[in-house]
Amino acid sequence: MKHRIAFALIMGIVTTGIISFTLLSINVGFSPRFPVIWLRSWGIAYLVVIPAILLIGPKVQHLVDRMLR
Repeated sequence: MKHRIAFALIMGIVTTGIISFTLLSINVGFSPRFPVIWLRSWGIAYLVVIPAILLIGPKVQHLVDRMLR
């Protein structure tokens, strides 16, 4: 369980950072407030994705295992 939680926390940081940066730069563009907007969006996305990884991740892993059996 410790490994699953550590994985979710680290994967959440990486993926939400990349996605929020990319989408904000495309949709809002770079402005003086970009870092503040990005960090806020990143924080919200991180709070959403951690439970999703922990709850949905095992189901997806099970599905992949069944598909590749």
